Amino acid sequence: MIKLYGLRMSNYYSLTKALLIEKALDFEEVKKAPSQKEDFLMLSPMGKMPAIEVDGVYLSESIAIAGYLERLQPQPALLPNDALHAAKVMELVCHLKLDVELVARRLLPEVLFKQPVSEETKAAVKADLAKGMKAVERLFVGAPYAAGDQLTLADFYTFYCFGLSSGMVKAIYDEDLLDGYPAIQNVLALMAEHPSVKRVETEKSAK
Repeated sequence: MIKLYGLRMSNYYSLTKALLIEKALDFEEVKKAPSQKEDFLMLSPMGKMPAIEVDGVYLSESIAIAGYLERLQPQPALLPNDALHAAKVMELVCHLKLDVELVARRLLPEVLFKQPVSEETKAAVKADLAKGMKAVERLFVGAPYAAGDQLTLADFYTFYCFGLSSGMVKAIYDEDLLDGYPAIQNVLALMAEHPSVKRVETEKSAK
C-alpha cells in the first residue's frame, strides 16, 4: 500500500491525495509536518510536502508522484495518448506551478505567519503574476477542461494551484486573480464538483 506523508492543509498534498483517489489506488495517510530534520529529509530531500512511500522507497515532488501514478495505474488516463498532446498538458502544468503558484507563494509568510513581506517583493510578485497569468491563458483551453475535452493532470493543478494563489492575492492586494479569466473560473467550478476533489475537500474540512 502507498503511504502519503504530509498535512491536509498543503495544496500539493491535497492534489496528490485527489490523484490517488482518482486512480482508485489503496493508500494510507500519514500525518507528518514538513521539517528540515533528518527523518523528514529522508522522505523529501527539501523537506517539503507531500512525499509517498512505496515498498520502502520514498518519492517527493507532486509532478514526479503524478508521473509515477500515471504509469502505475494507466486508467483513468490523466494524460492524452498522443505524445505531443501529453507534453502540452505537462507544459501547462509547469506554468501553473512555476509561474503562478510558486510566485504567489512568496506572499505566504505575511498571509499565514504574519511576517511582513517587503513592498519590493509585493510589487515584484504582482508583476510576475501578471506575466504568469498571461502565459497560462495562452495555453488554457477550457472546453470544458483545462487542456480540452479530456480531464487531465492540468485540471487538478488548476484547482490546487489557484486555490492557494487566489487566496494570497486577495489577502495582500484585495484583488481577484481570476478576474477576466472565465475559462479558468469554469474549470475551477467544474473541478470543485469532481468526485475525487470533492472527497479531498470534504475530508480536509472535517479534519
